[in-house]
Amino acid sequence: MRQDEIWNAEAARNYDTPGVGMFAPEVLEPTVDRLAELAGGGRALEFAIGTGRVAVPLARRGVPVTGIELSRPMIDRLRTKADDAAIPVVLGDMATARAPGAFQLVYLVFNTISNLLTQDGQVACFRNAARHLVPGGRFVVELGIPDLRRLPPGEQAMVFTAEAGYIGLDTYDVVRQRLVSHHFRFGEDGTARLFRSPHRYIWPAELDLMGRLAGFELESRRADWEAGGFTAESRSAVSVYRLAGAE
Repeated sequence: MRQDEIWNAEAARNYDTPGVGMFAPEVLEPTVDRLAELAGGGRALEFAIGTGRVAVPLARRGVPVTGIELSRPMIDRLRTKADDAAIPVVLGDMATARAPGAFQLVYLVFNTISNLLTQDGQVACFRNAARHLVPGGRFVVELGIPDLRRLPPGEQAMVFTAEAGYIGLDTYDVVRQRLVSHHFRFGEDGTARLFRSPHRYIWPAELDLMGRLAGFELESRRADWEAGGFTAESRSAVSVYRLAGAE
């Protein structure tokens, strides 16, 4: 399925979970704090802005935010929170679409670069970020680390979350660096809903090479949006790349 088919009206309706999950204050507030700091008073562009989980609170901090988004239903949901004057959005693919103007910061959160299912597409995303940035501007990528050490030999699937009303599992194709996340949600009436999203996972060293191909240098890498040091045990990484050209 194409990404715009996956992120349809039903997915947009179910995406927001106010106060919990990725919308929990302890997750969202450090993200917004760090991005506001990196924007340095300049304009910010969010690739795959979605329903505005990050963009809306970032704009409320006074950071001018523009978005690029492939899914019309996700934009429609964003429009219930902020109009086009507050947060303009370009409908299109984050690897190729252009937003008007130049930006101090481009950012991608919550594994979204992995929605691009080829290495060429992911490299194109870095190059598109570079086209939007002023010299010395930053591109920030939040990305999970593939947890292949937990995958039993010979197995292709691994449960990553099991809790009341929800089971999440990933199936892996390690030859093509592909995984599909399966999200099972169970209602109190016994009904079940399944949402699946395909990804191409990226190792940090590969991510850094993509950056170099687009003219970036790695400035910092943390395990999270706060001060967590990145180690071999980290489950995620927030990588900050700086575009060449600053004095």
